[in-house]
Amino acid sequence: MIDRQRDLLTRLLLVAALLVVAAALFQELRRPPAARRWHGKVFSFIPYDFRPPTLERLRRAYWDPANPSLFTPHALGVGWSVNLPALVRTVRTSGIFRRP
Repeated sequence: MIDRQRDLLTRLLLVAALLVVAAALFQELRRPPAARRWHGKVFSFIPYDFRPPTLERLRRAYWDPANPSLFTPHALGVGWSVNLPALVRTVRTSGIFRRP
């Protein structure tokens, strides 16, 4: 029973992810070719970027010590990346790994 529920949840998440990608592509393709940017937000919330990634965008997505945000837009694709310096700051200030 648990395996069936897990499989159903996995399928629902996959369908949701595909729908978000389809919505982002539709959002770009309905624009005239000269106006297509291939990056933005779908549903005014979920970031997407279908441009070829650059080293600078990869760095900003995964390693941006000046940015306090834990989650940053992906350098390629749909959704968010984890800003590793912000993750380290969060773990250090949370006290999760303090010894008693």
